[in-house]
Amino acid sequence: MSPIRFEVSHQAGAARTGALTTPHGTFSTPGFMPVGTRGTVRGLDSADLTAVGAEIVLANTYHLMLRPGADAVAALGELAGFMGWNGPTLTDSGGYQIFSLAPRVTEEGVTFRSTYDGSRVELTPERAVAVQETLGADIAMVLDELVGLPAPVDTVRNAMERTLRWSARALQVKTREAQALFGIVQGGIDPALRAESAARTAKLGFPGFGIGGLSVGESRTEMVGALEAAIPELPPAAPRYVMGLGDTEGMLEAVGRGADLFDCVLPTRLARHGKALHPDGDFSIRRKEWATDSRPIDSDCDCPTCERYSRGYLRHLFVTKELLGGRLLSMHNLRYTLALLERAREAIGTGGYEEWHTGVLARRAGSRDGDISPNVD
Repeated sequence: MSPIRFEVSHQAGAARTGALTTPHGTFSTPGFMPVGTRGTVRGLDSADLTAVGAEIVLANTYHLMLRPGADAVAALGELAGFMGWNGPTLTDSGGYQIFSLAPRVTEEGVTFRSTYDGSRVELTPERAVAVQETLGADIAMVLDELVGLPAPVDTVRNAMERTLRWSARALQVKTREAQALFGIVQGGIDPALRAESAARTAKLGFPGFGIGGLSVGESRTEMVGALEAAIPELPPAAPRYVMGLGDTEGMLEAVGRGADLFDCVLPTRLARHGKALHPDGDFSIRRKEWATDSRPIDSDCDCPTCERYSRGYLRHLFVTKELLGGRLLSMHNLRYTLALLERAREAIGTGGYEEWHTGVLARRAGSRDGDISPNVD
């Protein structure tokens, strides 16, 4: 019996809402996972995540297996005790981080140098499962091979085929009953390869599926095409997780095509650089126009930052390089992202997703990437 249960409650076209129940609780879909790379969403604690409405958190296998080590995490109560987070968790296999290190890839697995001390590290599909079982996440991911885009079709196919072989090996060694193991669809931006990868991964019998290898250099049109090719080949009763996607426009396009789950460092990374997410377009809080502005970032936002602090104060924190600035803006950006998908769920529930989606994009289109008027809230 699967340790997770996924139930779809409403559908509007391909877009759908649902709930995914795990050993540590239930979260709503479509949903977003804040990224706690080293067991923490940078600058925030678990109470902060609860305050902004997070229901599930992602932790990174690659980093935790190196520091402090999976056994140390297990000794401290697995991820729940280690992080002080009692809700659902998902661990990625580390494939994306390893990809960025240009590792040596063989049929056996990958070999790379630790970013911490330069030591030689080997990771196989079997070890990736074992490490994630030790960490104790509710959902684990298979080790996959991804390639940067654009790439020759033979390179993409070879990576897809290897991911399928690694996925079968991962299933053979899974032992933790209280953890679901998700497969990962590859195939680059080639629709035929994406459809083939999805169909063959589905046949392996995973209870859920990641769609990987996107947001690595392709255009938005190419990303959408890959999703449109892959998703129809996946079982409708299983959750679909688009890995590494977290911008407003990208997530809403994916939701419209039937995606259920997302993760990305984007909201918090932008926050640490002073960029606020806003329905009228994202903007820099460092702008001098905000110096004496008493308004919150967004008067319609219910995050702790917007309920208490002004744009002028936040600008002051960034200009003076106070650490609090990044924390407060991270809370706002995460709340913006989580609330966006809450509204998406409401729109799907009423059957008006496409109309709502069009309105969101139209509102942001005139001022995207940082230039909303200081007089527009």
